[in-house]
Amino acid sequence: MLFKELANYFEKLEKTTSRNEMTEILAQLLKEIKDPKEAKYSAYLSLGILAPSYEQVELNIAEKTMLKILALSFGVFENKVLALFKQKGDLGIAAQELAKNQKGEDLSIAQIYQELYQISQYQGTGSLELKINHFAKLLKKLSPLEVRYIVRIPLGKLRLGFSDLTILDAISLAEKGDKSLRPLIERAYNLVADIGKIVEIFKKEGIKGLEKIKVVPGVPIRMSAAERVTTPQEIIEKMEGESAIEPKYDGFRLQVHLFKEGKDLKIKFFSRNLEDVSYMFPDLKEKLLKYKDHTLIFEGEAIGYNPNTGEFLPFQETIQRKRKYDIEEMAKDIPLKLFVFDILYLDGKELLNLPFIERRKLIEKIFPPPESEEDIVATNLIFTKDPKVIQELFEQYVSEGLEGILAKKPSALYEAGSRGFHWIKLKRSYHSKLADTIDALIMGYYKGKGKRAEFGIGAFLIGVLDEKSQTFKTIAKVGTGPTDEEWREIRKRCDQFKVKEKPKEYQVIKDLNPDVWVKPKIVVEITADEITKSPVHTAFQDKEGKGLGLRFPRFLRFREDKDPYQVTTEEEILKLYQLQRK
Repeated sequence: MLFKELANYFEKLEKTTSRNEMTEILAQLLKEIKDPKEAKYSAYLSLGILAPSYEQVELNIAEKTMLKILALSFGVFENKVLALFKQKGDLGIAAQELAKNQKGEDLSIAQIYQELYQISQYQGTGSLELKINHFAKLLKKLSPLEVRYIVRIPLGKLRLGFSDLTILDAISLAEKGDKSLRPLIERAYNLVADIGKIVEIFKKEGIKGLEKIKVVPGVPIRMSAAERVTTPQEIIEKMEGESAIEPKYDGFRLQVHLFKEGKDLKIKFFSRNLEDVSYMFPDLKEKLLKYKDHTLIFEGEAIGYNPNTGEFLPFQETIQRKRKYDIEEMAKDIPLKLFVFDILYLDGKELLNLPFIERRKLIEKIFPPPESEEDIVATNLIFTKDPKVIQELFEQYVSEGLEGILAKKPSALYEAGSRGFHWIKLKRSYHSKLADTIDALIMGYYKGKGKRAEFGIGAFLIGVLDEKSQTFKTIAKVGTGPTDEEWREIRKRCDQFKVKEKPKEYQVIKDLNPDVWVKPKIVVEITADEITKSPVHTAFQDKEGKGLGLRFPRFLRFREDKDPYQVTTEEEILKLYQLQRK
């Protein structure tokens, strides 16, 4: 298929906000593409990526660089490109205008993908110049509509209003005419977390090919997640009896893969959003060498601790380990303890369909007990059906500086990529009615008055994710919580990503428009007294125009371990609201 044809599909997708219509358009695209490789590339390109996140294939072209590319490609001065960008408010549309007289060559989807992939591979000295020249030459070969979408991809602005999960629905629709195959397709996706691979296998082998997908060491599995409750009694009710209680740590959630590639031992660490963060943990890698005779996939939480006292460090200190430079030095300053809480693969056997109680026995056979002085240990685990015991454990762990407790159903299988009551979290409430804190996106900020005038920021607007439309809806204007130093840091981070126009992904009523808009980049953790009905916020807005908002919201910290599309969802806000009312 020609990329021109794919660009036409992108335009159709961009023009609709209907989830069902998007699914139908994608299903039609899947039917029309015959070549499995091109289907794979189309899936990636439709999401504005070149590979799954864990492969770390990125174009790394910022707006300023794209201005240079467009000036070079279309033979105009950079200030003309900038003026057009300001006028249109979208660099893709500005580029399309510059290319209006181009007919474009007939390049296939595979050719376009390979060109972009080659650009992503330029590294080291002189790589930026190579990227600029290569990208500029590519744009000269394209029609105006193709230019619009190709320019948006490296800027992270392609978002056509759907996610990888919509593509799973489209596969089912293309195959069977409805969404009934979604659970089977999603199971396969949960095991490989690579939408391109799923589409390619579907085109090659059909649904039977997806049924054969298995866990592969070195390829991350989409992680399971816990539901929330507000009392120990609710845990007992949801578990329908005995539950396994372990501490809820406040650090890096990691999925660790230890395997052989030929004769070489490989150890990989994946974050909760499945990014390969192996470079961050040389100290833990060294300690995992003792397990070299095993092939393992396990999950754990790495938390900083004081080696002199054994006390756990707060998240703000642990997160300092997330860096690309001086890693060895930081590993000495902030040593980590890794608590193993689940095991998914052992010596050639998938364990996801094994009850948790059986998986736990395997953990205890391999890893030292929690009281061990080693830095990689099993979590502490207590089996009980007594709410008083659960309350005591909760209070004990909170007093130790941890977040609370996690309860697990002993008979539950590992539910990859799913949130459910097989795991339940009970977190410290910060004296609020909420069952949990909220991870939110900073959408913009308001300039400060009085004392905060010196910070240049007095409050910031936050939003949560509407998964269906892939947009962010407001839930609070936050003006309390940060220290003076944190206010300065919030302003500094916001200014790195400020834009002149409201991003199209934001749903904000006019009265709430901030002084400065910010790209969807910065995630923060927020607590509040409660969730209330709000006439100004757009999260879960009803027919009367009332949404849900936070009462007395307070900033807690930055969530650098989460990307914007991992913030709390609108549906989760509704669940928290219902829990609160209960």
